[in-house]
Formats: sequence, C-alpha cells, structure tokens
Amino acid sequence: MEEDDVSIREQNFHSQVREYIICFLLFAVLYIVSYCIITRYKRKTDDQEDEDAVVNRISLYLCTFTLAVSGGAVFLLPFSIISSEILLSFPKNYYIEWLNGSLIHGLWNLVSLFSNLCLFVLMPFAYFFLESEGFAGSKKGIKARILETFVMLFLLALLILGIVWVASALIDNDSASMDSLYDLWEFYLPYLYSCISLMGGLLLLMSTPVGLSRMFTVMGQLLVKPTILEDLDEQIYCIHLQEEALQRRLNGSSSYTYTYTRGSFTHQLNKELDNVRNQRNKLERRKKASGWEKNLLYPIVMLILLAGTTISVIMVALNILYLLVDETAMPKGSTDRGIATTSLSTFGVAQAVLEILLIFYLMVSSVVGFYSLRVFEGLTPRKDDTTMTTIIGCCVSILVLSSALPVMSRTLGITRFDLLGDFGRFNWLGNFYIVVSYNLLFAVVTTLCLVRKFTSAVREELLKALGLDKLQLSNSPTDPESGKLSANGHQKTL
Repeated sequence: MEEDDVSIREQNFHSQVREYIICFLLFAVLYIVSYCIITRYKRKTDDQEDEDAVVNRISLYLCTFTLAVSGGAVFLLPFSIISSEILLSFPKNYYIEWLNGSLIHGLWNLVSLFSNLCLFVLMPFAYFFLESEGFAGSKKGIKARILETFVMLFLLALLILGIVWVASALIDNDSASMDSLYDLWEFYLPYLYSCISLMGGLLLLMSTPVGLSRMFTVMGQLLVKPTILEDLDEQIYCIHLQEEALQRRLNGSSSYTYTYTRGSFTHQLNKELDNVRNQRNKLERRKKASGWEKNLLYPIVMLILLAGTTISVIMVALNILYLLVDETAMPKGSTDRGIATTSLSTFGVAQAVLEILLIFYLMVSSVVGFYSLRVFEGLTPRKDDTTMTTIIGCCVSILVLSSALPVMSRTLGITRFDLLGDFGRFNWLGNFYIVVSYNLLFAVVTTLCLVRKFTSAVREELLKALGLDKLQLSNSPTDPESGKLSANGHQKTL
C-alpha cells in the first residue's frame, strides 16, 4: 500500500513538473516573439546608459511580458479546442499523454492570473515609472522614481477599490452582498475583472465589425488588384508629369515670395511630392505584377475574407435562434477537469479547424478595427518611431481585447467549448438579455458595415472604370498644367 502511495505521489510530481516545463516553454516562445515585435516599432534611442535608459528598458520588459500574456490569451481557446479533438481521436496514445485536462486548466488559470497582474499592476507601474521624476525636494535617481511610482499605485488602488465598493453597494444592497464587500480576494478582484471583461467585450463589439469591413481595404493595399478598363501606362505618365512639375517648383521655390512662410510652403511641396511618388510606386508595382497575382490571387483572397465574414454572421444568427429555444446555449463556465469526454463539434475535426480559423480571423479583424476607430488612431504604432507611452497604451488595449476574445467567441456561438477557470465566473454571462443583445448587435452592425463597404467600393470602381474620378484633378492642390499650387485655399503670388 505504501509503495502504491509513493508511486502515485511520484506520478503527480512528474506530471506537475512536466506541466510547468510546457508552460514555461510556451511562454518563452511568446515572450521572444513579443520582444521582436515591440523592438521593431519602438523608437530608437541612444545607447547611453543613463537614468531614462534604465527606466525605458524596465518598461520595455514589462510591455513585452504583457504582450506575451495577450498572445497566450489569443491562443488559449484554439489550443483547447484542438487539444480536445486530438484527445478524442487518440485517447490512449502514449505520445500525447502530456496533453491532458490538468494542463489545459492550468493554462487557463495562468492566463487569467497574469492578465490581472498585467492589467492592474505591471502596466500602471510601467506608465507611472516612465512618467515619474521623484518628489520635489528628494534626491533624484531610480529610487526616488520607484518611490513616487508606488505611491501613485497605492492612490490608484484606493480610487479603484472605492469606485467598485460604491458601485457594488448601489447595485446589490442585500445583507450577503454587503458582507462580501469586505472580501478583497474573493469579491473585489473577480468583480473588477468581470467589469473589465465586459468593457473588453464592448470594445470588441465596436472594433470587430469595423475591422471585418476594413480587412478588405487592408488586403487590397497589400495585394495587386486586377486591371479592368484601366490604362496603367497613361496613369504612370500623368504621375510622372505631376512629379516633375512638383520637383521644378520645389527647386525654384527660393526665387519667389509667397503669402505664407517659405518653410510651410516647402513642407507642403515635399508632402505632396511624397504622395505622388507613392502613387507612382504603386502603379509600377501593379504593372510589373504577374498575371496570376493580379487575376487569381486577389479574387481568391477577397472570396476567403467574404466567406469568413459570412460564415461568422450566419453562426451568430444561428446562435441567436439557439438562445431563444435552448437554455444550454448560454455561455457558462466549466469546472470539470476532463475536457475530452464528448466532441463539441458536430463535424468533428473539420469544424474545430473552422472554429479556430474564425477565432483568429476575428482577433485580427478586431485589432485592425481598433486602430481604424478615430478615438484610437493616435495609438497606431509606427515602425522605429513609437514612444514607450504609446507602446504601453497599445499593450493594454491588446490585452483587454485578447482577454475578452474567448468570452466573445463563446458568447457569439463561434465555438461550444465551455469557458474554464475565472473566464467562466463573469457575472454578466448569465444574463440572457445581455447575451442576446450582444449577438444581435454584432450581426446587425457587421452586416451594415459590409453593405456600406461594398456599395462604396462598387461605386468607386465604376467611377474609376468610366474615368469620372479624373474630374477631380482640377480641384487638387497641384495642377501641373497651370503651374500653380493651392494649399488650404491659398494661391501663391509673385
């Protein structure tokens, strides 16, 4: 009996060590990828080792950790879905024994824990640490900045806890709820994270439909469009004339006197010259592209995007019907340690792969739509020219979006995989009206965005094919034939 107990303890010990090693390796890969992404967009600074350089480096490491956690949240649900299907297909395979329910639950719990840690501790610390200078009268240095940062974090924590305390007391005023107000770990943090998750879900609801329609424009800029009723040689020739006229005007700008400053005029000319050169490069790329790239690749990609968006809307519409007739369609959490008892996909592995592709597609669309919203355009990262403050804002935004992605995917019915860990403890998931309204808004807004996108795209292509878009050249800031420049309604005067 003692030998059996020892053997069981050894097996549990080795299983725990194996899970820790797997989690560490997965996180290490995500951390390296996140570091490469951030350093690609981070503004280059001098290599001088001063106080600000140390602060920037610490903030960079914290942002990298947060972005790695965001990547883990994105891959969490797809990894769980494919793991469940693999275990169902090969239940007794020796080589996949490491892929079990304990590992999946552990990953969900770790992602939830690290998401809270990054959102409420690391990112506020990185921002305050970056902006701190030390209290007035104190000795300047890293220690003074750390002290100011911790004081600001303490005040922020008091403010947030006070707001949550007042809000929960106003919403639930019964005796049980009042007693739970003094429970920090079991009440405050889950309730606060539930509110953040709801905000993330609403942010996804705003950005995903916009991103789904914006994806067509983004892919159209990356790929070469087919040439239909267009004379590229003529357009390139006209662009060359505009470029030469702008270059002559830029070279001879010093011999004239203008109604506005010379620097402003030169800056306007350089900006327009860059735009003309970008248009020329795009036209030359379209001319040099091969036939299969123009006539085959572009339509296939557009059809794939259209099919993915259509399937998403159809699945959401079906989920609305399920919610109206079946209570089990409501999103809920699961505490069962076994994840491979029954298949959650009607068509097996094929449907599981489709669900995974749709989840990734929705995440990419939500990020594209997030940066397309006017409110968040200022957070758009630029290669080698993004400040650390902007990077912190981007990391927080992506963390909120990625943390709400599993909840949104389950709420919209993209997958039937039950939410594990703290992701299934959100209070608003059990509200029927919130869930149904969320599905209706997503389906309606996505459909309206697509209709608006395609109607405007068809109108623009028809105008371009008929040559009517060239009628606006006379109103453009530059007119090569007249040799005059109009900037903000002003004309140059000799």
